[in-house]
Amino acid sequence: MEISQSDFDLLVQQIRELTARVHRLESALGTSQAAAKAPRQETVTRVVEPPPPVPPTRPAPPPPAFVVPSTATQHSDLETRIGSHWLNRIGIAAVLIGVSYFLKYAFDSGWIGPTGRVAIGLIAGIAVMLWSERFRSRGYRVFSYSLKAVGIGVLYLSFWAAFQVYHLIQSGPAFACMLLITASTCALALSQDAEILAVFAISGGFSTPVLVSTGVNHEVALFSYVALLDLGILTLVAFKPWRRLLWLGFTGTLILYVAWSSEYYIRSELQPTLIFATLFFIIFAIAPLFMLRQEHGTGMMPLALAFVNAATYFAQAYLMITEISNTAMAWFALALAAVYLALNRMRPRNADEAAESNLRLMHLALAVGLITVAIPIRLEAHWITIGWFVEAAVLLWLGDRIKSDLLNVFALTALMLGVARLLLYDNFVNPPLIFNMRMLVYAVAICVLGLVAYHALRRNDDLTKNVGAVAAVALNILALTALSLEIRDYYSQQMTTFRPGSSVIANWTDLRIARDFSYSALWMGYGAMLMAIGFWRKSAFIRWQALILIALTTVKVFAYDTSELERIYRILSFIVLGALLLAISFAYQRNWLKLPSRKPSSSAGDVA
Repeated sequence: MEISQSDFDLLVQQIRELTARVHRLESALGTSQAAAKAPRQETVTRVVEPPPPVPPTRPAPPPPAFVVPSTATQHSDLETRIGSHWLNRIGIAAVLIGVSYFLKYAFDSGWIGPTGRVAIGLIAGIAVMLWSERFRSRGYRVFSYSLKAVGIGVLYLSFWAAFQVYHLIQSGPAFACMLLITASTCALALSQDAEILAVFAISGGFSTPVLVSTGVNHEVALFSYVALLDLGILTLVAFKPWRRLLWLGFTGTLILYVAWSSEYYIRSELQPTLIFATLFFIIFAIAPLFMLRQEHGTGMMPLALAFVNAATYFAQAYLMITEISNTAMAWFALALAAVYLALNRMRPRNADEAAESNLRLMHLALAVGLITVAIPIRLEAHWITIGWFVEAAVLLWLGDRIKSDLLNVFALTALMLGVARLLLYDNFVNPPLIFNMRMLVYAVAICVLGLVAYHALRRNDDLTKNVGAVAAVALNILALTALSLEIRDYYSQQMTTFRPGSSVIANWTDLRIARDFSYSALWMGYGAMLMAIGFWRKSAFIRWQALILIALTTVKVFAYDTSELERIYRILSFIVLGALLLAISFAYQRNWLKLPSRKPSSSAGDVA
C-alpha cells in the first residue's frame, strides 16, 4: 500500500525536528562540531530518497505522564487510617470484650476467687503496658499508646474492684495505688513526649475520687487532691506544649465540683468551699498566661479559658454569697475586677504579641464587666442607673488618659445601659416638682452625654465625631423629656385635687388646655435657646437641631393647637411661634454667620 504525500511530508518534518534536537543535545554535551554534522548530513541524505511503500502509520504519541488523582490519594489516606487506627481500636475492644466474657464465665463458675480476679487484672494491665513498649520501639507508636490505654484502664478498674466490689482493701490504699498509676503515667508521658499518655493519666486522676468514693462527704481531702492535680497539669504545660490538658483539667475540676456541691453543699460550709473555688480560679486564671507561649495569632484558646473560668467562678460565688448579703457580693465582684486589672498588667515571656494583646483586652473587658454587674447587685432602683452613668464617666476619663479605644467602647456600653434603664424601666412615683430624684438622674445622664460630646470634639476621626453627634442629640432629647415630664406631673397633680362635682369638667379641661400650651411653649423656648447657641458657637449642627425642633413645634401649633386650645392660648401660641420664626429669619437674612451663598443672577435681581 503506497504512502500518501501528506503522510510523507509529515514524516520528513518530524525527522528533521528530531535531528535538530539531537544536534542541540550534542552541542550541550560538548561534542565536536564535525561529529555532530556528519550524522546530520547522512540523515538528511537518506531522508530525501523516497522510502519503499509501507502501510501508512502515524508516529506514536509519547506516553502520558501518570498523575495520581487527588481522590485516589484521599481514598488511600482513608484506607490507611481505617486499617491502622480504626481496626486497631475495634480489635482491642473485641479482645477486651472476649476476655471479659471469659473472665465472667470463670468468675460465675467459681474457677477464680476475688483475690485471683484482682491479681489477674493487675498482672494483665502491667503485661499489656510492657508489651506495648515492644511495638513502640519498632515504630508503631499509635498501636503502642492504644495498648497502654488498655493497660492503664485495667489497672484502675482492678483497684476499684478490690475496693468497691470485693472489699479487699480500704479506700486509702486504693486511692494511693490509683494515684501512683496517675503519677507513673505522667512520668511516662514526659519521658516519651506523648501528650496522649498525659491525657490518659489526667483522665484517670479525675476518675480516681469517683472510683474510691464511699458516699461520705470528704470535702477537704477531695478538693485538696483536685487542686494538686490541677497544679500538676499546670506544671506539665509549663514544660510541654500540651495546652489542651488545661481544658481537660478545667472540665474535670468543674464536674467534680458541681457533683459535690449538688450532693453535699450547705450554707455552713461556705468558707471552705469558697476558698477551694478561689484556689481553682487562681490556677486557671494563670493558665492562659502559660498558654500564650504556644499561641500564635488571635489566641482563641487562652481567651476562651479566661472567659469561662471567670464566668464559672463568679456564678459559684454568686450562688453562695447572695444567700447571705448582696452587699458582700457586690464587694466580691469589685475585688474580682481588681484581680483582672492586675492580670492585665502581667507580661509573660516569649509570648506572641497579638495573642498577648488579645488576652490583655479580655482581662480588661472582664474587669469592666464585673464592675458593671456589681452596680445592680449592690444598689437599688434609680441608684443603679446613676451608678452606670458614673461608671461610664470614669471609663471615658480613663480611656482619654491612656488613649484606649476599648475603654471608650465600654463607657458607651455602660452609658447606653443607663439610658435604656432610665427611659424604659425606672419608675418615679409622684415625685416632687423640679427637685426630685428623676431630675437628678436625668441631670447625671445629660452631664455624661455632654462629656462624650466634648471628648468627641477633640478627636479627628469620623467615627468619634459621629458618636459625639449622637451624644449631643441624645442630650437634647433627654433634657426635653425631663422638662416635659415635669410639666406633665405638675398638671397631673393639679387634676387629682378635684373632687366629683358640677364644675370639675370645666376645671379639668382648663388644666388640660394649659398643659398642652405649656408643651408648645417649652419646645419653642428650647428651640430658641438651641438656635441662639448655634449662632453663638457658629455650629450648623446645633442650628439644625433647633430648626427640626421648631419645625415639630410648628406642626403641633397648626395641627393641634388650632383645634384644641382655647382662643387665648391659641392666640399666644401663634404669636409666640410667629415672633420666634421672624426672629430666626431675620438672623439668617442679616447673615450674622457669614454663611456662603451663590451670587444672584441678573434675572433674579431684576425680579427682586
